[in-house]
Amino acid sequence: MARRRARASTAFASINPRSATRRHADLRESSDDLFAVRVRGLNHSFGEGELRKQVLFDNQLDLARGEIVIMTGPSGSGKTTLLTLIGGLRTVQQGQLMVLGRELHSLSAKELVDVRRDVGFIFQAHNLFDSLTALQNVSMSMELWDDDPAAIRERAIEILTILGLEKRIHYKPDQLSGGQKQRVAIARALASHPQLVLADEPTAALDRESGRDVVELLHKFAKEEACTVLMVTHDNRILDVADRIVNMVDGRVISDVLVQEAATITEFLQRNELFKNLSAGTLAEVADKVALERFAAGDVVIRQGDPGDKLYVIRSGKAEVHVTKDGQTRQVASLGPGDFFGEAALISGEPRNATVRAGETLEVYTLGKDDFKRVIDASPPFRDVLRRVLFARQ
Repeated sequence: MARRRARASTAFASINPRSATRRHADLRESSDDLFAVRVRGLNHSFGEGELRKQVLFDNQLDLARGEIVIMTGPSGSGKTTLLTLIGGLRTVQQGQLMVLGRELHSLSAKELVDVRRDVGFIFQAHNLFDSLTALQNVSMSMELWDDDPAAIRERAIEILTILGLEKRIHYKPDQLSGGQKQRVAIARALASHPQLVLADEPTAALDRESGRDVVELLHKFAKEEACTVLMVTHDNRILDVADRIVNMVDGRVISDVLVQEAATITEFLQRNELFKNLSAGTLAEVADKVALERFAAGDVVIRQGDPGDKLYVIRSGKAEVHVTKDGQTRQVASLGPGDFFGEAALISGEPRNATVRAGETLEVYTLGKDDFKRVIDASPPFRDVLRRVLFARQ
């Protein structure tokens, strides 16, 4: 019987590396349906003893289901190393790496193979079997999860045709050009309906038109099948397909930009009581520093007694505010889109005075403590609104 896969609904979320928490609690099962990949404090080194060289340093990264993320950075910055770790092709040495709901550090070799069955790999070296035709190379990748020869053949022909290889399905690699070989490798990666696709320079061997066709196919595939795509590339012509662009330098993720999100954030903040009186320039600065985070129903967003590190503004969903006093916990408020919380601890420097949980799937914009204080100092209207809000909440 062919193995069927349940498809998760498309979800978009990301976390700015400046605001990503490293607590183990963040890698919780309740977020498995939201994120395909979660990275916390990931380090990696090559060699032993005096020859040991660290190549990845304390990386934080989240990849949401159905999201296309492009990773850029100079050669030797660690992009491919991170890609192969996420794909289970290297052993996790230090840190946390959750892929498709599985913590890779604790998995056996057999369990890693199970994870890789749901991952499609596209690397610069196409790694095709020279003795097999294009059709056979693609079909073989599907035999891990489907035992229906007719269905396998039909799907292999379909995906090769989409990639413009319908007249070469019976050709072996030595009869194909470099670009055609790469398209066969891409077809092989997508044919088995993976939940995660890892691509290392997938357009490097393709001309402009063919490269564009490939990324459009990856984009369509990601959105229709809730498949997450992480693509390493130096090709600036394809950046527009990305939901997010991650930049890596010297083994560190140094920026994580939400494409086209800054304008959306600015428009949202302008409708919010707290931000509506800020100047356009200040709003743009705030939007550039804001991160988008997503929580599953029941997740703790902030916990009473913890130090304050962020301001939260609800983009969508509901949040429940609970206060514990004298051993009794009660709900004191329910918050919805446009509401904000977390400002009191940032201003007073005292611990959080309440616990906030996601009452349903919750999207929030967050602003870090230092950035929050800069906005307060730079904007009298912002301070005035905060005073009124804090007084009303007494």
